Amino acid sequence: MTDQPTTSAPEPAATPSVAAAPPTAAPDPAPAAPRSFLRRWGWLIVGLVIVAAIVVVLAPLASPDPDGLESVAGQQGWLESAQGAVYDLLPDYTIPGLDGSASTVVSGLIGVGIVFLAMLGLGWVLRRRRAPRA
Repeated sequence: MTDQPTTSAPEPAATPSVAAAPPTAAPDPAPAAPRSFLRRWGWLIVGLVIVAAIVVVLAPLASPDPDGLESVAGQQGWLESAQGAVYDLLPDYTIPGLDGSASTVVSGLIGVGIVFLAMLGLGWVLRRRRAPRA
């Protein structure tokens, strides 16, 4: 046997019997159905719940001892010469009037809320800034 490729007859070229019609614009797709609240914000809600759970579990374990800088300032004797903060929203991560770890947990949750709202506002501003102008 010989290894010769078999050739078949070429297919005839298609001949248009009618002149090609110009391409038409595709019909507009149907408008997207509005997304439900949970579909739109669900990931955000889940994230907030996870962060709140972390705060509730870990905030009571926070050390009451001063941080490194405050400790060294006290040892060196220049802690008394330091100026106080301009504002004390949550002094030492506590809520005045609440005692114990509940105060730390509530202040942690307030901090999470403040950061969440700040980032939500920043995202809104950046999204509006990037939106195409008509």
